[in-house]
Amino acid sequence: MEPILAPESIDLIALAPVLVLSVFAMGVLVLDLWGGKNKTLLMFVSLVGLLMTAISAFAKHPIPASSFTDSYVVDHMSLFFICIFTLSSALTILLSIEYNEREGIKTGEYYALILLCTVGMILLASSTDLIMVFLGVEVVSICLYVLAGIRRNNLASNEAALKYFLLGAFATGFLLYGMTLVYGSTGSTNLFKIAEFIKTTDGAESNPLLLMGVVLLVIGLGFKVAAAPFHMWAPDVYQGAPTPVTAFMAVGPKAAAFAAFFRFFTEAIPDLAPSWEILLCTIAVLSMVVGNLGAIMQTNIKRMLAFSSISHAGYLLIAVITKSPLAGSSLLFYMLAYSFTTFGAFGIIILLGRKGEENLELEGYSGLAYKHPLLALSMTVFLLSLGGLPPFAGFVAKFYIFSAAIEEGFVTLVIIAVLNSAVSFYYYLKVVVFMYMKEPEGEFQLSLTPMTLFVVIIGIIGTIELGIFPDTIISLTTH
Repeated sequence: MEPILAPESIDLIALAPVLVLSVFAMGVLVLDLWGGKNKTLLMFVSLVGLLMTAISAFAKHPIPASSFTDSYVVDHMSLFFICIFTLSSALTILLSIEYNEREGIKTGEYYALILLCTVGMILLASSTDLIMVFLGVEVVSICLYVLAGIRRNNLASNEAALKYFLLGAFATGFLLYGMTLVYGSTGSTNLFKIAEFIKTTDGAESNPLLLMGVVLLVIGLGFKVAAAPFHMWAPDVYQGAPTPVTAFMAVGPKAAAFAAFFRFFTEAIPDLAPSWEILLCTIAVLSMVVGNLGAIMQTNIKRMLAFSSISHAGYLLIAVITKSPLAGSSLLFYMLAYSFTTFGAFGIIILLGRKGEENLELEGYSGLAYKHPLLALSMTVFLLSLGGLPPFAGFVAKFYIFSAAIEEGFVTLVIIAVLNSAVSFYYYLKVVVFMYMKEPEGEFQLSLTPMTLFVVIIGIIGTIELGIFPDTIISLTTH
């Protein structure tokens, strides 16, 4: 009996990032057995593991290269995403050091779960097979379910984890059923073989089994990126999860899911575009409208940023719909810019909180500019960047995606996106109004912890640098 995988089809050098990070994650779990209550060593080992993972990602030359019979690919897109994943995971760990100590989160598996979740994200971004995509989705999801409820004595955290788990399991059912229908109608789970089948088979474009499979895959992946109308979990989970985990969910797993989204629609079913473009355009518009209108009504800043992330999912879906090389580059740039901005904003939220009271209501930011002008200015930069105001990274990111869409003729979609972007300034500027134009309600009991401040500084540098000098990163995304 021949082996399912021939030895020559397994390229361990191509798999280096997954292998390295998995070893470090297991190492963190083992070290936790002897580390006691001091988790500093675990944090250090985790950061070293992420650094080694980023370096090992570039070990394979030349690229593109594949492994596991073309189920896993190392190409320019996956390398760029791996850099985003390792950056977001490292920033999450840095945000967590003092936050976990303050909130009494003393579980060593916290760091191992972040590393294992990053392994799943790498699998998602590098998968060219539906089975590998499902494996990546499940690794990411299970880690996030646990991370959301890591504060075991906090009812809001418990509720967030339970809601996320129940809805996530339901969405996974849609995803898996969609994959089985695609496999049943094409005879393969490999993205390139699916594309070849559709191109060479008469009537494949109108095959109801295949089209239903695509719809179910859109539902499953739409849940993972928190696109409307599959977004119901996001506000409650963002609010209830520990703040560093919320920042992590908003960036890393979202970027990984969009990588899988983009690969499937551009590499597997581009010939079915007339069938799925209208569906994705509808979801993109719904995400922008629901996200922005929902954010306007929020008084809790984490819930506001949750609805904001739903609207950003709508902007990112435009890149998937456009499906051009320029759109792929704009997707990479957008996620990098979004990483710096999001982690910076959540860093300030952590700085303004204290044990047992995270100060998440907008009224709690009243008069911040009078007491701590640099923090207020930093938060203003992050919020204006999220809104897409020049000269910050968010403006360049949106301009890049909108330009790609206009080139492919999606002018109406871009007009809707621009109008929604203008609406978003209402709730972003509402926070600025509280900080600069309201009287302080009391003394701010800041916890100016060095690691959290370091993350905020990195966020500021990245947001301004990518906004004023984007050429270097844009050239890297287009190679």
